[in-house]
Amino acid sequence: MSTLGRSTGMCVLFVVIGAIIGGLLGEILRDVSVLSGVMPYLTQTYTVFDIHPVTIDLYVIRLTVGLAFTPNFMSVLGIVLALILFRRY
Repeated sequence: MSTLGRSTGMCVLFVVIGAIIGGLLGEILRDVSVLSGVMPYLTQTYTVFDIHPVTIDLYVIRLTVGLAFTPNFMSVLGIVLALILFRRY
């Protein structure tokens, strides 16, 4: 396995974890009264793409697959922070 493939996979992992942590942090901070003026803007989601669920029935197995990417500003900040950390370390 080349180092390029491994670092690309690690970068994707950092981005996904950064987005999840940023989104969770936004949801946790949503109810903080001190930040009540700014948090609705930081936690409002925007639909980038939405692939509606498709069901494939193979008579033995029924498979339903769908994908939606709806980030909020906090998850974007998590992605940016993850990329900075990835480049630094």
